[in-house]
Amino acid sequence: MPQVSFEQLLDAGVHFGHLKRKWNPAMAPYIFMERNGIHIIDLHKTAIKIEEAANAMKNIAKSGRKILFVATKKQAKDIVAEEVTKINMPYVTERWPGGMLTNFPTIRKAVKKMSLIDKMHVDGTFDSLSKREKLQITRQRAKLEKNLGSISDLSRLPAALFVVDVMKEKIAVREAIRLGIPVFAMVDTNSDPKPIDFPIPANDDASKSIQLILSIMCQSIKDGLGERSVEKENTAKPVDEDGDNEGGERRRTTRARTRAKKDSSDTDAAPADVENDE
Repeated sequence: MPQVSFEQLLDAGVHFGHLKRKWNPAMAPYIFMERNGIHIIDLHKTAIKIEEAANAMKNIAKSGRKILFVATKKQAKDIVAEEVTKINMPYVTERWPGGMLTNFPTIRKAVKKMSLIDKMHVDGTFDSLSKREKLQITRQRAKLEKNLGSISDLSRLPAALFVVDVMKEKIAVREAIRLGIPVFAMVDTNSDPKPIDFPIPANDDASKSIQLILSIMCQSIKDGLGERSVEKENTAKPVDEDGDNEGGERRRTTRARTRAKKDSSDTDAAPADVENDE
């Protein structure tokens, strides 16, 4: 798992919170001090929370389940899309579609509609449509791709949710809590960390801060996926030089022993047959 130093957090501006008048009292345990009317986050506690979240994410990825990343704010959209695409996890960077988790079957139908439109292009059905119908379908496909294209591989509910700003993504957080889905989140000084399973006290407005924490989470997921691949290889039966596995070797040995016993019994029976002929 990647380690984060105090200096890295400091350089990325993770410690800058919101104005004192905007603070949420529930964040008091994570606030180090107040300077020039701005709350300063305790980076030592942030480092501990990052490690806890990274370990939990690694275990989820190792189990083969999906983690959904949510960040619709301008500073985080491009960062999330770039980092999360590398580890092949689903993400939402456009408007959160209400009921995406609580009404997941409906969302899956919309995703399947994209596949249906793509199929129309392949089998030639699209070419037989009128110009107006083609335009309508093309626009519909573009809209679905924009809103749901990044979750097209999400065939079932995610095992966890990672949110950059819990205030902005409150609908997504509420849906996850309702379904009992664990929530990982960057929590600034104006937010309530109590409903979050794995809160990471950090500046959720600065792009450097978002980039640093997101890269750590994605690397942990990558490590978990790597360990999963290694375990799969180790549990697979070893193959011998002839291309057979250990089971095949045992079957060949058993057949050889059976043939040897049969040959031995035929040899023992031969003298008796000779005596009978005499």
